Amino acid sequence: MARVLLAGESWSTTSIHTKGFDSFITSAYAEGGTEFIAALREAGHEVTFQPNHVAADHFPWSAEELAAFDVVVLSDIGANTLLLPNDVFARGQVRPNRLQVLADWVRAGGSLLMVGGYLSFQGIEAKANYRATPIAEILPIEMEVGDDREETPQGAAPRVIAEHAITAGMREEWPVVLGYHRLQARTEAAELVAVDGSPFVVVGEAGAGRTAVFASDMGPHWLPDEFRAWDGFTTIWDRLVRWLARES
Repeated sequence: MARVLLAGESWSTTSIHTKGFDSFITSAYAEGGTEFIAALREAGHEVTFQPNHVAADHFPWSAEELAAFDVVVLSDIGANTLLLPNDVFARGQVRPNRLQVLADWVRAGGSLLMVGGYLSFQGIEAKANYRATPIAEILPIEMEVGDDREETPQGAAPRVIAEHAITAGMREEWPVVLGYHRLQARTEAAELVAVDGSPFVVVGEAGAGRTAVFASDMGPHWLPDEFRAWDGFTTIWDRLVRWLARES
């Protein structure tokens, strides 16, 4: 069993409803990691979830705090959320660079998984903005300069292209995804799954630690119902976490 920290995967929406002369505003809150969390817990892992607004101020500040976990997962959480907590942005206080702390922790033996989304890697309008951060130095991929989304509303099927403990026995063609990030695998990394010729699942090492990327979302909209209902959905997340945590 691995101890997993998932940060991100939440959002709020504010809508203006106009009905003739009158209008009113509504707001809603949603989370996108429910099925991912359920899959890992079903596989026996312990998952701590920090939605974006919680991670902003409570994501670990030190290697000692990170030591409570075996694997950290960043999914749909932009770099600014971790770089600009309220102490820094609103109060002008000096605080640790948590992306540097996380990168150093990985190099010392920790493990990091980045999962795609509109605020992962570079993301929509490059607002996730990880390319120039310490996280970019430890991931097994290289990012584009700008917006790196590839929207595939017609569906694009990932394919297993390499033998590895993570993909062993899984079918070659996976259910289609509706989008992914355009990434380049590093020379020393292992590209396990590709989609339209682009890396989809890549794993690698950073110092004494391990890193992995999953280039699409962990839920809607990029993962349609068929993918999330697929029996390989739990398998791939479980195996990624076990490999990262060095479990058999």
